[in-house]
Parts: sequence; C-alpha cells; structure tokens
Amino acid sequence: MTATPVSGRGGFSLIYVWHQATWEAKVIIGILIVFSILAWMTMLQKATQMRRAKLLNQHFESEFRSQKLVFGIFDRRLQVGGCPLFSVYQDGCVELNARLKGGTEVRRPHLSLKSMEHVKRVLEGAVAREALRLESGLIILAIAVSGAPFLGLLGTVWGVMDAFSYVAQSVAQGGRADLGTMAPGVAAALITTVAGLLVAIPSMFGYNWLVHTLRVLTVELDNFAQSLVSRMETEYLQDE
Repeated sequence: MTATPVSGRGGFSLIYVWHQATWEAKVIIGILIVFSILAWMTMLQKATQMRRAKLLNQHFESEFRSQKLVFGIFDRRLQVGGCPLFSVYQDGCVELNARLKGGTEVRRPHLSLKSMEHVKRVLEGAVAREALRLESGLIILAIAVSGAPFLGLLGTVWGVMDAFSYVAQSVAQGGRADLGTMAPGVAAALITTVAGLLVAIPSMFGYNWLVHTLRVLTVELDNFAQSLVSRMETEYLQDE
C-alpha cells in the first residue's frame, strides 16, 4: 500500500518516505533505533554514575583530610559504596594493615621500604580497577559514534542502487526516467543516512563529555593515591 505524499518545503513526508523505503533500509533503521536506545541508556547511566562518584569523592576526601591518622576512617569500619576514592583507600589500608600486623593482632609501629612498595602496587592496581569500572560501557557509545553513520550510508547506497535499478527496468519497459520516477526511491534511500546521523551526533557529544569527566576522575584517583602513600610513609615508613 502506497501512502499519499504530503509535501512540506519541497520534500516528502517521513511517513511517505518510510513506505517507499526497501526492506533492507527498514532493517538498517531498526538496527539504528536499537543503537540509539542503547546509546541513550548508556549516557544516562554513566552520567548518573560519574556524577554520584564525583560527589562521593568530594565528601570522602574532605573527611579523609580531617583525619589525623591514616587508619582514622578504616578503623571505624565505614563503608561508602560507589565511591572510587574510598575503594582505593580501603584496598590500601587493608594491605598496609596486613603488612603492619604480619600475622599478629597488633600493628607494628614501622614498615620496611620493601613492604611499602607492595602497598604502592596495591594502590596502583586499585586506581586502575576503579578507572576501568568507570570506563565500562563507553564502548557502546564509541560503536554508535563510529558505526551508525556507516550503517546509514550503507542503507543509502543500497537504496540508490535499487532506485536506479527500478528506473532502468522502467525505461526498458517503455517508461520514462524523469524526476518523479527517481525522487521517491532516492528520498527513501537518504532516510537511512539521516537516521545514522541522528544516532551518531548525540552519541558523539555524550561520549566526549563522559571521556572528559572520566579523565578528571582518573586524575583525582591518581592524586589521592599519591597523597595516601605520602601519609602512609610519613606515619609508618622505617628509615633505613
């Protein structure tokens, strides 16, 4: 069934173009719609996660700096879920506590340089783990940014090929190759490129903003880990 064209500013309505599109174009548009839904869900989820992580980091860092001792928060058995700085602090303190106790129940007053190097490596691993956790899911946006325009272009090229094939068959059967014959097929072919760009453009802006925010949070994690190591060395490193 062919819909009646509704002219806007010299063009066809989207409903008419959709009815003129081939099944290949409709499949590609369906895939792009799925990409769009996944991209928007990812952007909302990651934006919420990073915003919450940033707020929790600010509160935790303020609390940490107010403590006189490294174990001030650790000994209180506090838990701060979703806070990257707390996860790094917790892992560092667990390792430092184990090194100081050495299998006993009492902490030694000092720690050797070799043991402190082990603590540093644990902190580095914790920073890397938290950065990867914050980064998880961004691959979906990267795929949408890079893949959606090409899918749209594929649909357009395919549709243009079908349009010219139809025109060639019409001419061979005694028809005419005028603009009225070609325009519906070409317009239907171009809709996939439009759909691809509608998926890629918002995903690009969201991806760039999230990557920038991720870099800021990663730098904060590195700075906090170095600050934590400095305080641990000041309190427990044994001069050799």
